[in-house]
Amino acid sequence: MKAIVIREHGGPEKLKLEEIPTPEISDTEVLVRVKACALNHLDIWVRRGIPGIEPPHIPGADVAGVVEKVGAAVRDIKVGERVVLNPNLNCGECEYCQMGEDSLCVNYGILGEHAPGGYAEFVKAPARNVIKIPEHVSFDEAAAVPLTFMTAWRMVVTRAKVRPGEDVLVLAAGSGVGSAAIQIAKLCGARVIATASTDEKLAKAKELGADIGINYAKADFDKEVWKLTNKRGVDVVIESVGQATWQKSLRALARNGRLVTCGATTGPLGETDIRLVFWKQLQIFGSTMGTRRELQTVLNLVWAGKLRPVIAGAFPLAEAAKAQEMLEKREQFGKLLLHS
Repeated sequence: MKAIVIREHGGPEKLKLEEIPTPEISDTEVLVRVKACALNHLDIWVRRGIPGIEPPHIPGADVAGVVEKVGAAVRDIKVGERVVLNPNLNCGECEYCQMGEDSLCVNYGILGEHAPGGYAEFVKAPARNVIKIPEHVSFDEAAAVPLTFMTAWRMVVTRAKVRPGEDVLVLAAGSGVGSAAIQIAKLCGARVIATASTDEKLAKAKELGADIGINYAKADFDKEVWKLTNKRGVDVVIESVGQATWQKSLRALARNGRLVTCGATTGPLGETDIRLVFWKQLQIFGSTMGTRRELQTVLNLVWAGKLRPVIAGAFPLAEAAKAQEMLEKREQFGKLLLHS
């Protein structure tokens, strides 16, 4: 099969299209012919080098396609079915898995990071990770959902527990998590303030439901939030940017406000004024991926048309480097995809 293989860490030029053997599956696994694979910032970290992840490696966490082959012990999945993959890889046996907290698994992994992913013509996955796609949903739409919508749902609903009437600040509105979080926060009845680097992105954020947009290239978003809320601050900040925005995100919070972080795309070291945290009694939550139940919840909402994945564009598999360059430059609004 053809696949994008990382033989050494580095820039986009390290993404090489190669001919390699098609994966062999076990009795409990399924082989999927990839039709669409959505890009995530995780793919960039994998390419650059994550401790413990050694080449050769195939990235790609978000996969939709057609079942090509099923293991001997697989009973409820058939060859030819249209499916999307749950990118969570967990043991199912530790104390956290027993509680249903998949992403807290002591042996937790993600497809495309800890196992060969979807930048390929075929990918294998445990049968329990295979979810059928309704006929009215395209492969592109399905592939654009799992990682970002599951992450955003856990941040907004499970961790922040957003309530009707609250003010929610969503950073990086043009990102996959950002565009999903805007929609989910609106579904919860919140007023949504979104940030982005261009007025064009903010216009698209408003189409998704954002009530107010802040162009952070023109103004400090924390000061703008202060003005918009009559010096109160927002109840919740959905933070995925990290070092470049951390201090402003904390300053944007109201007393007893909640900040939920799922990433650090600009760097991992955010300076924190501890006095601000204890005096305003701020709450800071970490959040990674989500559970099977959370993923199924957002998929059901997408299937029903209540949530909508935003697709910025698609590239052939051979142009994976070009697609990642676009993602790194933050030129897109929404998800980029690869077609095998």
